[in-house]
Amino acid sequence: MDSSYPAIRAVIIGAGKDGSALLELFSPGSGVDVIGIADTNPEALGLRLAQRLGIPATTDPLSLLAEDRADLIIDVTGDPAMGRLIIENKPPRAQVLGGPLALLVWDVIAHYKRSLRDQLFQAEKLATIGTLASGIAHEINNPLYIITGFAERLRGETRPEVIEESVEGIIQAAQRIARIIRDVKTFALRPILEGVRDLDLNQILDEAIKAARNTVAHEELTVVKHFGAIPTVRGKPEDFHQAFLNLLTNALEAIEGPGTLTLSTTSTDGYVHVTIQDSGRGIPPTIIGKVFDPFFTTKTPGKGTGLGLHVVRDILSLYKGYVTVESAPGQGAAFTVTLPAASPAGQEKPGRTERAHPNPAS
Repeated sequence: MDSSYPAIRAVIIGAGKDGSALLELFSPGSGVDVIGIADTNPEALGLRLAQRLGIPATTDPLSLLAEDRADLIIDVTGDPAMGRLIIENKPPRAQVLGGPLALLVWDVIAHYKRSLRDQLFQAEKLATIGTLASGIAHEINNPLYIITGFAERLRGETRPEVIEESVEGIIQAAQRIARIIRDVKTFALRPILEGVRDLDLNQILDEAIKAARNTVAHEELTVVKHFGAIPTVRGKPEDFHQAFLNLLTNALEAIEGPGTLTLSTTSTDGYVHVTIQDSGRGIPPTIIGKVFDPFFTTKTPGKGTGLGLHVVRDILSLYKGYVTVESAPGQGAAFTVTLPAASPAGQEKPGRTERAHPNPAS
């Protein structure tokens, strides 16, 4: 939007599904500044989302209208009585968008946003495929060189001990290639056959870190896993694989030289939390608020699209989740994913703690 025009100050009445979607739609720079949201239900999803975004939230719509600061009042309650109440108590200069017109406008905007999001997802997936293919080629080349070296050594060789050593080296290198291909197939092919279902995030993280290590080569990396006993979450496997691969790839690229990547999973109050922490250079305070913005990147031209973290945020929002980041320069960064649990209490998946040393065999 042209910066010469002031943002429209809007309040949202109704913090259910539609109200929550509007909060996500009216992001900074959209031309609409949401100055408050109200819902008579204190458990409404939009009220919690507003608190995370730093937007005033209340269960008293009339108190919000009485502030007399809104240019636009958006009623997404679908309640005719609420519509009449708003008309009777709105500030004189405020416009009201409600009823069928509000739903029509919302449908048009939502359709446009879904189309744009699909385009961004596709762009990021293509970039991920290119990076993954390059990393896999690098990983496969190493054992291929070993196989070629041992094969050359076998030419004309008659000493049994040398032949046995060379054959053993060839077998180990071939097994390494087979493991790489197995990990890629596990990561990339199985989710295509599945839709929305209950997912074990511990298992998805296991698969994603294998793919990420094939993407970003690290000779001196230690992976530490603190996997708790967590309930399942609902979603499509390919969406969460994409989100975690993006986060893990960023974390690995942030580690220069020897380093540690720590993966933790916990659950509290009906939510599952996944933290990916690296020992890299950290994120400067001046840009940490921009890392989820589309096309924002600190990588050199040609090395990144600037869509990776933005796509992560959008994927999680599809499943009523979110991602946060904490960092200090020189002390690494920690990205935490929070998602609503799908399983009833008491149906948690077993947890485990393990440390993978650099270049593990599996």
